[in-house]
Amino acid sequence: MAERVRDLVRPDLRDLIPYAVPHYPGYIKLDANENPYDFSSEVLIRIFQKVGGQTFTRYPDPMAADLRRALAGYTGLAPGNILAGNGSDELILTLLLTFGSGGGVIITPPTFSMYKIHARIAGAVTVEVPRLKDFAPDVPAIIRAARAADVKLVILCSPNNPTGNVVSRDGVEALLSETAGLVLLDEAYAEFAGESCADLVPRYPRLVVLRTFSKAFGLAGLRVGYLLSDETVISELLKVKQPFNLNAFSQLAALTVLEHLPVFEERIQRIIAGRRELYHRLKEIPGVEVFPSRANFLLFRTPLPAVSVYEGLLKHRVLIRNVEGPGLERCLRVNVGTPEENETFVKALVDVVS
Repeated sequence: MAERVRDLVRPDLRDLIPYAVPHYPGYIKLDANENPYDFSSEVLIRIFQKVGGQTFTRYPDPMAADLRRALAGYTGLAPGNILAGNGSDELILTLLLTFGSGGGVIITPPTFSMYKIHARIAGAVTVEVPRLKDFAPDVPAIIRAARAADVKLVILCSPNNPTGNVVSRDGVEALLSETAGLVLLDEAYAEFAGESCADLVPRYPRLVVLRTFSKAFGLAGLRVGYLLSDETVISELLKVKQPFNLNAFSQLAALTVLEHLPVFEERIQRIIAGRRELYHRLKEIPGVEVFPSRANFLLFRTPLPAVSVYEGLLKHRVLIRNVEGPGLERCLRVNVGTPEENETFVKALVDVVS
């Protein structure tokens, strides 16, 4: 019976390995690039004050109009240039289903693994253009690959996950000028980098900038993402977008966050300071190589196999991410936690590697 079910699956998906997320309740959790601080009680109270008797009984606004208006003020773009979604993942898949199916999609490993998975689900062909030794994208090689294949979309993450480095503005503009497809710039960690290419959207109709509330704004549990692009791109995406993709409570919460930006900006600065401190602490550990980062996480290489370090840290009840792979030999990624969590992690890592 199981084989019969398997025979019904699309042939190109039969050997796809599902995205796995480890779950260790009670452990120090530094594996998912989340905001480590408890959500602001002040903002939480305000969110629940806004919940009405029909917030849960009625379908949400399918276009998230109030949230898009607030995001227009935050990003400097018009509401018509914004599409809200159920986390960045939904928007990536919607983009690939709309523009990528049947064509080529360029990704630049090492990078966020879900790009390749979503491309495969959408029926696109991934074209991998490896990053340079310093993890910068090889822009000339990307342009050559885009010209040689039927490439519909180039995907870049800035700051890149898991390496933490940003794509230069010149590089983004070169790709937009020298290729014919869409360019997706995933800026999930832009608030920690302090820079963005969102202002390029009015000049380049084929640019798509992806943002999220999961990282800097601590709404990972509510799944709120949005993308910025030309209205012609948005209108095509609306043909594929699910009608009520972003629930009413998530819309309300994200809108309230934007009304209390100073609260979150203070926490962003705390995380940036923690990143700086953690970077210097890791540099002091013999045998550990840590890479500069503009995100809320750090990539580091150890003298031991990554799996040994990962499992050793678990014995100390500390969970981080094993990202070992081509170009990332013996590498792991840790997101910046609270000062207490960072201290526990560093002491545990010293014990494991020594």
